[in-house]
Amino acid sequence: MYTAHPSQTLNALFGPKPYQGADPLQSEFLFVGLDANYAADIEQSSAFEAAKQYHEDGVGFWRRHGVHHPFLLPSYTGDGRKYHRNFARIGFMPEHAPLVSFIELLHVPTVGRNTLTVSDLKLHHLQYVNAAITSGQARHVFLSDGVARLMRKSGAFPWLGDATLSDGPLPIFYADGVRTVYKHLHFSNYGKFEARMHTKAQAIAALLPSAG
Repeated sequence: MYTAHPSQTLNALFGPKPYQGADPLQSEFLFVGLDANYAADIEQSSAFEAAKQYHEDGVGFWRRHGVHHPFLLPSYTGDGRKYHRNFARIGFMPEHAPLVSFIELLHVPTVGRNTLTVSDLKLHHLQYVNAAITSGQARHVFLSDGVARLMRKSGAFPWLGDATLSDGPLPIFYADGVRTVYKHLHFSNYGKFEARMHTKAQAIAALLPSAG
């Protein structure tokens, strides 16, 4: 079950572009989540105009503001800030904006705490997610354990098996010589998970293309 976000404006922006950042079919680094969660009162926030700009052009937003997501702007204090602050520690820079995309298994933005089930998901959107992973430009795809479990339950990702240990800190769900699907810790973790998150962030940063 989930609670859809009440903002008609946010839903209208999310409809034609059910992702955040670069186009998931054209990005090199693809981060798959459960649902895109926003503060209930985001329309009353001074960050709402920035959020609209972001959904209209995520790559341009990053280049203009120097941060990858409006949740990192000082004017935003709602849900999702911790996730994106931890993500920022990887070290992606504005010049990497065309390479990075976030896509969720749920097709609409949400509010509050949600526990998704397969019945919440739409097949056409799962097929879109699957296409982004298996036939898009992505070379590095990242799933948390919770995301991978729901993907398996949906039956829409027959290639997805259990993660196997690799030589580094990122276990691998799938690899075909072109793309690799990694297991990572959800970026909302904190406390005892900090050290592991830092190690995994360094491993993701090592995948960045060399300058020049």
